Amino acid sequence: MRGWAPSGAAAAAVEITSASVQRGDVIQIGGHPCRVTDLCQLPGGAKHLRFESGELLTMHSRTRLVALRTLRRW
Repeated sequence: MRGWAPSGAAAAAVEITSASVQRGDVIQIGGHPCRVTDLCQLPGGAKHLRFESGELLTMHSRTRLVALRTLRRW
């Protein structure tokens, strides 16, 4: 699935795990889009994700989510 981000850049829905999540990914939680601003590695491959809103989410090493990721074309 491809779409357009609000900035006009191309974006795609991608499946992410704790190993592939990146800053800038947008994850929909409870119907609200949340942009990842910071990541913190935890033992066992888990990660703490911090969102622009200040909220935290712990992503287990086997968790799979769908995120909207801006495609960078240089």
